[in-house]
Amino acid sequence: MYIRKEDNSSKILKRVWILSMMWTVFLSICLLSVLAAIRVLAAPEETVMAEPAVLGVKSEKTTAPAPLVFTEEKQKLIVIDPGHGGEDEGCTNGTVLEKTINLEIAGLIGKKLEEQGYRVVLTRSEDEYITKEDRVKMANELCADLYISIHQNTYEDPEVAGIETWYDSMGPSKNNERLAKLVHYETLLATEGKARDLVDSTELYITGKTQMPSCLIETGFLSNPEELELLSDPEYQNKLAEGIVKGIDLYFYPKTMYLTFDDGPSPEYTEKILDVLKEKNVKATFFMIGEYVERYPEIAERVAKEGHVIGIHCYRHDYQVLYESVDSYLEDFEKAYKVIKEVTGKEPVFFRFPGGSVNAYNEEITGEIVEVMEERGFIYYDWNASLEDAVRKAEPKELIAYARETTLGRKKVVMLAHDTVENTALCLSDLIDQFPEYKMDVLRPGIKPIQFPKPETDITKEEKEE
Repeated sequence: MYIRKEDNSSKILKRVWILSMMWTVFLSICLLSVLAAIRVLAAPEETVMAEPAVLGVKSEKTTAPAPLVFTEEKQKLIVIDPGHGGEDEGCTNGTVLEKTINLEIAGLIGKKLEEQGYRVVLTRSEDEYITKEDRVKMANELCADLYISIHQNTYEDPEVAGIETWYDSMGPSKNNERLAKLVHYETLLATEGKARDLVDSTELYITGKTQMPSCLIETGFLSNPEELELLSDPEYQNKLAEGIVKGIDLYFYPKTMYLTFDDGPSPEYTEKILDVLKEKNVKATFFMIGEYVERYPEIAERVAKEGHVIGIHCYRHDYQVLYESVDSYLEDFEKAYKVIKEVTGKEPVFFRFPGGSVNAYNEEITGEIVEVMEERGFIYYDWNASLEDAVRKAEPKELIAYARETTLGRKKVVMLAHDTVENTALCLSDLIDQFPEYKMDVLRPGIKPIQFPKPETDITKEEKEE
């Protein structure tokens, strides 16, 4: 068999081809290495832990823990200050020392707050002396959200007793009074203790120098034999802590009250009510009568201009004519709607039946009226609390008492009042102050309306089972 020998040029070409292939492979390996390194560096979720400095222990790839993220509740930081400590014993009665009682109650408060998701710092966690300046400095440097100081009281007369709460309305925070009221009232409710005063004073350093809302609560008198026994009792201390914690929680997460005024506008009293609402920075809902809007358009315009919600009550407040038939009601409503829209520029979506949705005049036609009105996109509101100002000639303090009695601690309250009553205007400022646990708001679409129970004949089987 004949085999042809390669000449020199063929050998050279062959060697060049082999070298080029080797160079290509080398470059490919390098490129793959670089890509792998980039991939490792770009990985955002993993961290390779270093080899443990213990022989024989094999390291493993471990996922780094995610950073802690606090919820809104955990972002609230409360400083609890157990008064006195160390050589400063506070008031005493025999072997019972105020500093010890203060620390025990503060510890219970802190535990309960943490269980609810708050962050808590105690100014002292043991029997040590800390100056009032350092306590305040600690809270201010922490940028705490609230500061509560726990104390006990004493007096030369052993009959004197009760819970007393101090605040400084002139302090850096403008919410000291509201906090003090909530802590005071809720502690009284939890303990059924004797109420002493809420004291507004500039004398106390801690309530005057803390940058956040603060108050000091004297939870009882060690000089009173009955309260001495109670304050030494862990069960009673727990009640005190529960009340204080409830007050703190309501400060941040209040219930809601919708102030509503019927039968206006009134030339004598509506503007006085508007003045109080403006001073208190509170908005309300006014269910207006059309013929009075025609008579006093400037007052209705002011209600709208100052951001209050306007609803329709009726055009003429005459039950017999209004509720004569469905058609008579609708005719009256349309007339009121037109007047209110022309005067205020608002298009009300809320209405309130004169006398409520269930009364002796409308019981036979309410269901049909509601059906028509809801088809047209209107929502009616009754109420679940009242000043009783339209049915009783009561003094301002009595009106507030009626409001408190009928509120019953509900989470959502629609309060009925009338801007045609003098004593309502006179008591409104105190009324707002007497409900620190409530945020005052206006009715809005989407809020489930408060409506009286339907007559038995109108209740569906499904509603009975709810």
